[in-house]
Amino acid sequence: MMMDIFANSIALAIRDDGSCTSETDYNGEHWGARISSIFVILVTSGFGTFLPILSSKYSFIRLPNWVFFIAKYFGSGVIVATGFIHLLQPANEALSTDCLGGVWVEYPMAFAFCLISLFFLFFSELMTFHYVDQKIQQGADFGEEEGHSHSHFGNADLYTKKDELHTEDDEDEKANLASSANADEDKINLPYPKHFNHAHDHQDPEVMGTPVNIQDREQYYGQLVGVLVLEFGVVFHSVFVGISLAVAGDEFVSLYIVLVFHQMFEGLGLGTRIATANWPSKYKYTPWIMALAYTLTTPIAIAIGLGVRESYPPNSRRALLCNGIFDSISAGILLYTGLVELMAHEFLYSGEFKGKGSMKKMLAAFGVMCLGTGLMALLGKWA
Repeated sequence: MMMDIFANSIALAIRDDGSCTSETDYNGEHWGARISSIFVILVTSGFGTFLPILSSKYSFIRLPNWVFFIAKYFGSGVIVATGFIHLLQPANEALSTDCLGGVWVEYPMAFAFCLISLFFLFFSELMTFHYVDQKIQQGADFGEEEGHSHSHFGNADLYTKKDELHTEDDEDEKANLASSANADEDKINLPYPKHFNHAHDHQDPEVMGTPVNIQDREQYYGQLVGVLVLEFGVVFHSVFVGISLAVAGDEFVSLYIVLVFHQMFEGLGLGTRIATANWPSKYKYTPWIMALAYTLTTPIAIAIGLGVRESYPPNSRRALLCNGIFDSISAGILLYTGLVELMAHEFLYSGEFKGKGSMKKMLAAFGVMCLGTGLMALLGKWA
């Protein structure tokens, strides 16, 4: 009974009752440009997404380290700005339209859906890493002894400096570690799990899953979950971007120009994260599939939009609710990924900004990220 009431309430909420306009914005102009947008955005999206992956795989197009550095943090800023400016704001505008009436105009539903999405994503990641932690502990003999520290993320031996895990009586073992300690004197191991240490070590993907790499499994799964979640949110957003461009009216030209840069920058942010993840040999095609999925999503959505250009009412009740709800969910995904996975993990828990000259490098990365955020936020004036 309760399920029937809930289903009827949802159906009533999205039913077109004539209170919102059912007219399409399509005006029949710029047909050639609309067709060209399929191929132009296909190329720019593919360029932004595939370039970081190609440059990380093949030496003949390998870019200088500083170029990859800029692309990485510029893309992080783009993702954060996309969540706030290009997703959450349009979602709030759509879900607060007066013609929707009822709870939609009485409560900030866009922010509510975004909040639910964010917490659901965090809970899912918690459960994922708890599961991974249990599997790691079952598959390896960590030699735990009573009195050692424990955490939600497993044995502290995985991520604590070895000289902190021994007592003062272990002089012999400390001596054996002296040579390796000297070699790594500039590397600071933070007392955080490998999951938070995304950029600290980049292991050979070929040995992923072997006893040699047992300590980096959580790091690997952390990167994998983060990239998959980011892909999901970006692809969802790209569907509505493509349809909106296809059925746009007088604002088509400005929207077309802006979306070319929008999709390229967003693809750059996604591509750099795909390229920097550790992919084992059995998943060697996964980065290419993910990049291809993003590249094709918007052009296919544009083609679908052109097919329904005269019958799709973007300001109808159903369209407003669908766009607003899905944009809100995608906003929560991108905000969580951008603020936690990209900003906090890279700047606070990463070993990349430790040691000599770290302050200069960190400020440069922060400046590049602000540049990406600012440019993507500026594009929000037109799209």
